[in-house]
Amino acid sequence: MRAAVKELLQHLNPAQRQAVTHGDGPLLVIAGAGSGKTRVLTYRIAYLLWRGVSPETILALTFTNKAADEMRHRVTELVSTSHAQRLWIGTFHSMFARILRTEAPLLGYTAAYTIYDTEDSTGLLRLLLRQMGIAPHVLDPSTARHAISHLKNRMVSWQEAAATATNPRERLLAQLYQEYDRQLRANNAMDFDDLLLNIIRLFQNHPDVLTRYQNRFRYVFVDEYQDTNRTQYMALRLLTARYRNLCVVGDDAQSIYRWRGADIRNILDFERDYPDATLVRLEQNYRSTKRILLLADSLIRCNRHQIPKRLWTNNPEGDPATLLICADERDEAAQVVQRLAYEHECGYRYGDIAVLYRTNAQPQALEEACRRAGIPYVLIGAISFYQRKEIKDALAYVRLLINPADTVSWLRILNLPPRGIGAATIEHLRTASQEWGCGLWEAMERCQEIPHLRRSACETLSQLVALVHRFQDALRRQPLDIAVLEYLEATGLLAYYRNEDKEEERYRNLERFIATLSEYVEQSPSPSLQEYLQHISLLSEIDQTPDATDAVLIITLHAAKGLEFPVVFITGLEQGLVPIARSISTAEELEEERRLLYVGITRAQHKLYLAYAQYRRRWGEMLPSQPSPFLSELPSEQLVVEHSPNVLPTSVSVFSASVRKAEAAPTLGLRLGARVHHPVFGVGVVEALSGNGQDSRALVRFISAGRKLLLLRYARLQVLE
Repeated sequence: MRAAVKELLQHLNPAQRQAVTHGDGPLLVIAGAGSGKTRVLTYRIAYLLWRGVSPETILALTFTNKAADEMRHRVTELVSTSHAQRLWIGTFHSMFARILRTEAPLLGYTAAYTIYDTEDSTGLLRLLLRQMGIAPHVLDPSTARHAISHLKNRMVSWQEAAATATNPRERLLAQLYQEYDRQLRANNAMDFDDLLLNIIRLFQNHPDVLTRYQNRFRYVFVDEYQDTNRTQYMALRLLTARYRNLCVVGDDAQSIYRWRGADIRNILDFERDYPDATLVRLEQNYRSTKRILLLADSLIRCNRHQIPKRLWTNNPEGDPATLLICADERDEAAQVVQRLAYEHECGYRYGDIAVLYRTNAQPQALEEACRRAGIPYVLIGAISFYQRKEIKDALAYVRLLINPADTVSWLRILNLPPRGIGAATIEHLRTASQEWGCGLWEAMERCQEIPHLRRSACETLSQLVALVHRFQDALRRQPLDIAVLEYLEATGLLAYYRNEDKEEERYRNLERFIATLSEYVEQSPSPSLQEYLQHISLLSEIDQTPDATDAVLIITLHAAKGLEFPVVFITGLEQGLVPIARSISTAEELEEERRLLYVGITRAQHKLYLAYAQYRRRWGEMLPSQPSPFLSELPSEQLVVEHSPNVLPTSVSVFSASVRKAEAAPTLGLRLGARVHHPVFGVGVVEALSGNGQDSRALVRFISAGRKLLLLRYARLQVLE
């Protein structure tokens, strides 16, 4: 054993070795970009196993299935397969969902509860808003879902939301939150946020259960700790309170998910929360060239709130980064594609190259340019496979075999394929379920008792009920994939898409869906439809990224975190995009935008291209853009500036001056995101600023008048505090 451990530690640098061999007690590992954090996590797990720690007592939590799979794969290479298989390694949501399957009755659910993804939650809220008579312009479902999710991430119940509401909109949201929570429970369903909240409720309300899991998981590991939110923080505090063997690995400089609840204070205040914690800094970078690291380090040093560190590398110096100055977004796309082709000619595979962007409006021009040039690409952020309509339809049917109480799934498929179930029939079902105090499923089972329901509709509903019962039984007797295939055939869904889909794309997608289910059945030692549905419900966007496709990856800056590429392009480096316009108002949000660009830069291994356009089309108008102020924070000696033939030449020094001018361009005290008042158009928000001096202009979105492009010397705008 001693020889094996010695061999294990020889592959680590001194800081990594310190983290891996740490004894018991809290451990904070600040892992700079490309510093080998996954190696530290997996080697520490292996080290504990070599010391005799039981694998069942180790819980490792990640944010993506890809990260969990990679961690398990690497641990398997270090220890026996039997040990690796007994570890609990997975995402927060999947591991907590696994616990909740066992303990669900304590919270008023059954073990067959459904997990609602974002689209399911939005669909349920759309239905509830319609029932409450609230028009979309008053409160749209997507906005409502985001607002309720934000409340849940801060652990605010609907009761607290109602008690603290200060205006009609907040009171309306609290009322919707209450009804949404009630309907989720009636449907035996949890949304993503509930998987975290319910773990906390379980642990707080059932101390005996908490003690059992504290004794079960004596060593807890967390990857990407800087991305944890309030509920994850609380769950970890409860789970690790007994043995305090919490090892968290992360990088505050890569905290970029504030908008979805991540709280950077969790990592910044770790040593305050655990005064006896050991801090280890991993500062040696194994990914990027020296020049790329210099750019990243110069940028992130401008942030005030951070844990001090300095990345260094023994890698080659490498080439300077290239800054592309382009005329507009189409010119930017053309310049990027030209250099994509060049890098491919130089020997890089297309799959070695990534193009990063900030907002979903940006990739269109790049996609068109790639298609014209014949360059293969994959766009991450397009509709994922499991979000396609035909797949969601199939999943709705399949969910009902596990959880017939799922009203959202019933409403999706009652008349798909068309079977004469119209709005009147659904309304009769709803009325009956409300009067009887039951769900839609029970009302369907008792449809003969519903007055005014057409006989033909009742017969159809009874046939659907019988179909679900029949295939619930078939699941117990037949192989899982065979039963599901026969079930979808019996529902008529496959025939519907086979006949309706002239191009056969949707039908082929359904074939692929069955194929993925068959692959799961072949690979799983004990296949379960419930486990399969949970797995695909919790897939993140990056989990569905193709692994071995020789195509340029076009991906958001946010989704690129955790990935690395030999060649990286970062586009749209303009004020209003990077940093995004809404972030200018607070120092915290501006620092997060700087961290986001830092993440983008540190994805690059060998070559880095930065690009911005002098003009970009916004809301149908071609408007001038200002270079991102972050560009002025990069050392000019590490940049080679290249101009598109469509823009006027400029030197590095002139470019730097233009950035400084861009920062000072807003006049009259205006800034992006400022609330202003116009004597004619009323109150609005500044969305873009352009020009200088007498030509200074502002694009303002007015509440009553829409968007207006105003010449500031005539606009008579008043800034509102």
